[in-house]
Amino acid sequence: MGKKQLNLFEPSQGVLTRRRPTDDELRGLIARIHPDFKPVWDGLPEKPQLALAAYFLPWGSKKELIGPTRPKLVDWYCPFAAQTVFPSGHRYCLNVYSGCAAECKYCYAVSYARSNASCKPDFERMLARDLADLETFDVPPAPVHLSNSTDPFQPLEQVHGHARFALEGVLQHRHRFTTVTMLTKNPLLPVKLGYVDLFLALGRLAPDHPTQAQVTPTFQVQVSLAFWRDEARRAYDVAAPSVEDRKAGVRALRDAGIPVVLRIDPLFPRSPLPLDGKSSMADFGLTEAQTISDLEQLVDFACEMGVRHVVYSPVKIVQPRGRPLSETMSDLLDLYRALSAPGRPVWRGGSWRLPKGVADEHVVGPFLGICQRAGIAAKFCMRDLVENR
Repeated sequence: MGKKQLNLFEPSQGVLTRRRPTDDELRGLIARIHPDFKPVWDGLPEKPQLALAAYFLPWGSKKELIGPTRPKLVDWYCPFAAQTVFPSGHRYCLNVYSGCAAECKYCYAVSYARSNASCKPDFERMLARDLADLETFDVPPAPVHLSNSTDPFQPLEQVHGHARFALEGVLQHRHRFTTVTMLTKNPLLPVKLGYVDLFLALGRLAPDHPTQAQVTPTFQVQVSLAFWRDEARRAYDVAAPSVEDRKAGVRALRDAGIPVVLRIDPLFPRSPLPLDGKSSMADFGLTEAQTISDLEQLVDFACEMGVRHVVYSPVKIVQPRGRPLSETMSDLLDLYRALSAPGRPVWRGGSWRLPKGVADEHVVGPFLGICQRAGIAAKFCMRDLVENR
């Protein structure tokens, strides 16, 4: 797995945190919080308000209004969205690597993240500092997600082991986190690398854990498996693991007793299309992504594996940062325009989406019917996030 890492989570390694601002300084920061993020502080007792301010807010900023930008790695879950739009609350995301090797055509992170996969400079020490700050500032526990912008179990992990290092750090500071969620397209890799015992340890809360309400499960792996045929996987998840490898990884995790959520996400339009003249995906230059049979087999697999539930959302067409749409996504945008007529696709948050009524009828509705007949819960991606406390 590469060289053995120093245990930077031990005091003997000399991890230093910055001076905690005074309470008056922190009150001044709280008074300047941007309205998009203020609801997270509203209604809390003063002690956790001050702790969240010390950890998340930029102490030296001269801006009139400020938002959560201070941590280096253990970050605010979504720094781009207002709480009224995306009510994620106080929770963390930890993106282990920069960029991603999977090269998925529909990736939502291309609007803000670099495309090539690489390690983050000085990853170990930056992570250790953020975790030490949680202790120094006595930040109340919250969910942590690894990773929402890049796969933690891409090929880099076999060489550098940064995901394992991060999980070991989370485990040593487990009382600072309620739930731990891994998101990956490569569930077989951590099994092969021997991470299952670490996963199980992360799922056990100590008797003195500060979480007041019961949280279930305390650790889970969310596996993205949107395609049943490798032909579709190769077209849209270009360099991601095969369907069979992902199924094998899910089986291994479930055999070990690890809770799994299957993300049949995103959902694509499918043939026959409700259009005159162009009734198939091929008419738009697109590979058939998800037939009804594909979706039925994915849902059957989810039931067979005893996953907690499945997660879904209609595919968004994201405008990449600094470059044009790929040919595949440009063709999909043409299809979205045809399906939306006489209206047009909705542009929001840097991406095009089908109007809700069109998406519900032609993309989401048939899938939810399959889930209902199979007796498995299906959660829209935002609902899944918000309910995981």
